Amino acid sequence: MNTQELEKQLWAAADKLRGNINSSDYKYVVLGLIFLKYVSDAFTEQYKKAESENFDPEDRDFYLADNVFWIPKDARWGNLTANAKQPNIGVLVDEAMEAIERDNPALKGVLPKDYAREALDKRRLGELIDLFTNISFANTDAKDLLGQVYEYFMGMFANSEGKHGGEFYTPRSMVKLLVEMLEPYKGRVYDPCCGSGGMFVWSEKFVSEHAGRIDDIAVYGQELNETTWRLAKMNMAIRGIDADIRRGDTLTHDQLPDLKADYIIANPPFNISDWGQEHLQDDIRWKFGMPPKGNANFAWIQHMVHHLSPRGTAGFVLANGSMSSQSSGEGEIRKQLVLNDMVDCIVTLPSQLFFNVTIPCCLWFVSRERTNRHGKVLFIDGSNLGKMVNRRNRELTEEDIALVTTAYHNFKTQNGKYQDELGFCKVATHDEIKVHDFDLTPGRYVGALEVEDDDEAFTEKMERLTIELNEQLTRGHELEAKIKENLDLLGFNKK
Repeated sequence: MNTQELEKQLWAAADKLRGNINSSDYKYVVLGLIFLKYVSDAFTEQYKKAESENFDPEDRDFYLADNVFWIPKDARWGNLTANAKQPNIGVLVDEAMEAIERDNPALKGVLPKDYAREALDKRRLGELIDLFTNISFANTDAKDLLGQVYEYFMGMFANSEGKHGGEFYTPRSMVKLLVEMLEPYKGRVYDPCCGSGGMFVWSEKFVSEHAGRIDDIAVYGQELNETTWRLAKMNMAIRGIDADIRRGDTLTHDQLPDLKADYIIANPPFNISDWGQEHLQDDIRWKFGMPPKGNANFAWIQHMVHHLSPRGTAGFVLANGSMSSQSSGEGEIRKQLVLNDMVDCIVTLPSQLFFNVTIPCCLWFVSRERTNRHGKVLFIDGSNLGKMVNRRNRELTEEDIALVTTAYHNFKTQNGKYQDELGFCKVATHDEIKVHDFDLTPGRYVGALEVEDDDEAFTEKMERLTIELNEQLTRGHELEAKIKENLDLLGFNKK
């Protein structure tokens, strides 16, 4: 069975479990089981290794030495499998989760423990445990396989949860674009609203794929939603990423106030109102102006700028309004960001990239280190990129990602390969941006390609189209009169 078939089979089985559970809670139930199966398999492999090397397989230190979670006897998967058809299986899973947390401090308060709830169908829970039993994560590619399954499930949950389903999950192609643009090979990586941790996963993946050292990256994050924070911690644990992820409201209670990051990658919530501005009047982060009370977009931007190291760069997703809004002082903050040489690149993206949210968005890149490109900003119009993968969602292709990243890297390195491309990319000076009142919408700078070239003069074309429209309107009136006449004959219009 290949990975795609495995994913679909697991999803079909897990979806039967939903019952009366709200899907926003249900995902933690399923993903918790996947996590439990993985750590149990890793423990079993280490157990066999201890036996083969004549060590005591019940010695915890043998597991900790290889960064394997210690699993108490009653919490091991075999015990759950043996009792999968018992009515108390939910209680046993809860106890297993509690035992693992107790013996592994890094997981304290992280794992879901609500399997005994009445709304959870215990027969189907047992069936799901049986199905997971037939899947092994006990090979050299276990992390990759589990990571794929985990990410697939998070995407499917986001797709099934309605309007707010994508809040904890940034689509893979968008995350990959951000990471490819920033190239976080070495240093401190920070996400102030990390959701389920997808940005961190792709940063680690990027380094490993480019023959870097994963140990050269230190990961930091913060997440407001408690259950999403738990999901992020599990996501990191699955992949062996040592991440310092704090819980709390980043804007009002910054848990990492002294952090200076080399790379910041984020997808902050769009256009949040009532974000606590009244309590943060003298905050040190508002160097470029006080963010308006009714919209947190420029609070997020300045928070990230504040946390950049002297050579740091941030790439983040924002609503399109952030590029042009003049309300409540936002235009002035944007102007100051440009004049202080913080804005490196702006990229517009197409609509339908997020699950269940059709609005388009943009990417901002800000940097403290711009020695070879002072007074310049790269604008990229990617609004026509991507392909539809189903009726509702679009995805950036590998070619799309390469097209955008190549333009940015050529601009950033000043290697002589960068060239403006009509309708796609343009380097604009601060003087040019000033002419547009510091509106950062790429369409204002890159120009437009000629969509049609049929050699027909505009006046002649307009006259012809006007005649055609009038003819169609006349024909429409004739058909309307004919329909009315037929209805009169049939007696439908009698009073």
